[in-house]
Formats: sequence, C-alpha cells, structure tokens
Amino acid sequence: MTNCRSLTTPCSELFGPWRGRVVWVLLCATLLLLAPPAVSAKSKPHRAPRPEPELRILDLNVSPNPYTVSSGPLQFSALVQLPKELDGATLLEVSSFITSPSKNSLRFLTARKPLEPHTASTDGAAPPHVSVLLTWDGLDQKKTPSGAGLYQFEVRAKLLANGEKGPRTQMLAWPKRGTIEVK
Repeated sequence: MTNCRSLTTPCSELFGPWRGRVVWVLLCATLLLLAPPAVSAKSKPHRAPRPEPELRILDLNVSPNPYTVSSGPLQFSALVQLPKELDGATLLEVSSFITSPSKNSLRFLTARKPLEPHTASTDGAAPPHVSVLLTWDGLDQKKTPSGAGLYQFEVRAKLLANGEKGPRTQMLAWPKRGTIEVK
C-alpha cells in the first residue's frame, strides 16, 4: 500500500515540529542566497549633465494669455539662436504641440524658414538670431473650436539639412513648455 501526502499538508506535519521549522528556514535561506542581488536591478552609471545645444530658444512669448477662441489667433513668438556653424543645415523648423487637459483636443503647429549660410565669427560675436511666429486659430485637430480649460504647450526648434529622402534633423534645441488658459 502506497502512502502519499497532500501538497497542502503543513511543513510541521511533514517533518515534525522542530525539523519542519529548521527545514523551512534552511529552504528560505538557500533561496535568498541563490537569488541575484537587488533582484537584478541595474543602476545607470552616473554621467555629467548634457550641455545645452548651440541651437536655443532664447525667448518665447505667448499672447494673449488667457486666450478666448472668438478673439482671434493666439501667437507664439520665438526668438531662436542659431549655432555658430550650420554644417549644411538649410531649414529652421519651429513647432508647437498644444494639448487639452483631457488630451482629447490637440493641435500641432509648425513653421519652416530657409536659412542663409553665415560665416562663423572668430572675434567672439554673438551667433545669429531668427524670429519665428506661430499662430493658433483656437481649433483642435478636428477643426472644431477648443473648449475652455488649461492647455499645455511645448515649443521645439530644430535644424534640418537636405538628405536623399528629404529634410533630415541635424540639431534639436531644448523644448520650452508652458500653459495657456482658454476661455
């Protein structure tokens, strides 16, 4: 006759009162020793912060704020500093992404400006600046008027160079973010 015990039988019944506890403690200790330290969580090596790129959005003005849809367009006026050398870049693209609090209403605005090659100054003069204006008519991606609320925006600038398959991103500026109150 074969005597089989259930898998749900407590350890104390399988090994006796003291032996069951000792075996259980040894089993747990073995599992802890065999488990990889910190559950294989890798920490990133500490690196120095990235330096700001030469392409910069120096100033961003949003007007009017608060914005009423029926009062005309909302304007994003950006002053962009170009790098000392363009390295073949021929276009400056400034874009803005506007989202509602519910993320149901959004709009993407973009403007591209052709760039003239400029010579790098060796006397320490300031790099050239370009002014770009983006306008939002208050309509969302479905061309319906945006509802009232606090909208978030992000403005980006990038340099594009002509490639075999069209313009290619060559340099990005750090984005500028903010909020607009729409009434």
